[in-house]
Amino acid sequence: MAAPRITLYTMRACPLCRQAKHYLQRLGLRFQEFDVHNNIRAQKAFARLGARSVPVIMIGETRIDGFDRKRLDGLLKS
Repeated sequence: MAAPRITLYTMRACPLCRQAKHYLQRLGLRFQEFDVHNNIRAQKAFARLGARSVPVIMIGETRIDGFDRKRLDGLLKS
């Protein structure tokens, strides 16, 4: 089974974004990061999600708002 696509919407000054990024890296997972402060395409994608704050973690089509390690672990195991 292929690993799910992981997308991380962040902002540089966000401490929870850094935690989420480091956690995914520590697990050895590949992910695509989009800085919604500096990237117009990322801003548009973020707006389409209807998100209001960062981080937003997309695992496949499933969305996690904020850094919820318990929920993230559950999704990654399934």
